Amino acid sequence: MANGLIGRKLGMTRVFAEDGTSVPVTVIEAGPCRVTQVKDGAVQLGFGGRDAKRATKAELGHAKAATLEVAPHVLKEFAAGEASHQLGDTVTVGIFAAGELVKVTGTSKGRGFQGMVHRYGAGGGPASHGNTRHRKPGSISPGTDPSRVIKGKRMPGHMGAERHTELGLRVVKVDAERNLLFVRGAVPGAKHGILLVNKQKGRSRHD
Repeated sequence: MANGLIGRKLGMTRVFAEDGTSVPVTVIEAGPCRVTQVKDGAVQLGFGGRDAKRATKAELGHAKAATLEVAPHVLKEFAAGEASHQLGDTVTVGIFAAGELVKVTGTSKGRGFQGMVHRYGAGGGPASHGNTRHRKPGSISPGTDPSRVIKGKRMPGHMGAERHTELGLRVVKVDAERNLLFVRGAVPGAKHGILLVNKQKGRSRHD
């Protein structure tokens, strides 16, 4: 059985525990995913469907070989568990159970070009009247030695739209009928963004 699924972020809400505690959760539409390729120790899953007019011949041929009617919108590989898979098999959110730990990978929200204050939380310059360096970075390198800007120096630039993995999130609830996964905490990306949900061993970040 595959150790993960492809999903789509639907947004955040809250659920109440038996003792009345409010738990913030992210709702993920996880699967169903079809098996498109079986490899040694890994399985390739497809999520969603792509319009035939927008799919390449290679994508259509790959889907046909896996006995699929349409080319998947997203293809990703996951580590395979003990159970074996066949081409065309369906993997559902039922592979997860409440209480399990997962790691969720997605693309963070794009923030465009940002300055030092927003991008890295810099303190900025004096806020006094007449000052012109409120949100400027200040000095960025020594003058004589080494006479250059050191690699990795925090500077203004493009912020967000990066691949990020959130570790140690606990599954609060699994709704197999609606293919929904309720995960405690926030995950990367905007609403309707594509996510990869993998099983994880270890300790929850919320414990």
